[in-house]
Amino acid sequence: MNEHFGFAPAEDRPITYLERIRRYYETLGYGRPYEWAHYAETPFAALGTPLAESRIGLITTAAPYQPGKGDQGPRAPYNAAAKFYSVYSGDSASDPNLRISHLGIDRDHTMAEDIGSWFPLRQLRAAAAEGRIGSVAPRFHGAPTNRSHATTIEVDAPELLARCREDGADAVLLAAN
Repeated sequence: MNEHFGFAPAEDRPITYLERIRRYYETLGYGRPYEWAHYAETPFAALGTPLAESRIGLITTAAPYQPGKGDQGPRAPYNAAAKFYSVYSGDSASDPNLRISHLGIDRDHTMAEDIGSWFPLRQLRAAAAEGRIGSVAPRFHGAPTNRSHATTIEVDAPELLARCREDGADAVLLAAN
């Protein structure tokens, strides 16, 4: 199956904590070990315009707040009920009510109080105001995290690309929480 996606060999891992996470999922009872998406070759496209003239989009794995789906605050325990299952878009001109309680993060050593540490929309707007980037795309987009490699590659990624193109983004910042 990995050959289908063009993944690099399993032993070609740049981040050593992946083995610790693999063991964690095994202790939760998952049968087949999780296979991280990593590629032997990474496609790269040079930016066609100077950064100071480029429109920058933002894609996040953060979820919109969903009332009635349990604790989603910055110190919330893991909350699978708060997951989202479709690509979504939001207005980049305002500060959205996003949360990361649906993600498996190290809650003993990481805090989610500062939205700027995991959703840098304010920093992008500041960079545009300072002339470091041309502008921020009119929308940011959410990428579901509960997907198989196939669904991410074949469904979510094309939808995200289409939305970023609609927004006229020259480049996109992926804030994977």
